[in-house]
Amino acid sequence: MFGIGMPELLVILVVALIVLGPKRLPEVAKALGKGLAEFRKATADLTDELRNAQTTIEREAREAERLARQSVPPVGARSAPGAVTAAGPAPAPAPAAPAEPPAHSAAPPASGAPAAPPPGEPPRE
Repeated sequence: MFGIGMPELLVILVVALIVLGPKRLPEVAKALGKGLAEFRKATADLTDELRNAQTTIEREAREAERLARQSVPPVGARSAPGAVTAAGPAPAPAPAAPAEPPAHSAAPPASGAPAAPPPGEPPRE
């Protein structure tokens, strides 16, 4: 149990009998037994509540996984861009990013540092 053997238990009972006396010892033992029973009941209720919460979370996770599998078509089932399927036309591909960088403004930066020259111009000194 708690590493208490028979000799230790006997010593505890003898000390309790001496301290509490023969009339009060049964009352204390009864109250201690009721307290332990209530503690076990409370821990059992808590354990049940934790199991129910775990079961609910697992069920929700399985449901979300199932819905995710249903919403994503298999790799071989994807249609070509622009093709019309039962769900409607396929979305258009995203536009490509511009190949050249944006033009620089002629105004110097707010920090007071000299502005970088536009592409194709020699650096200013």
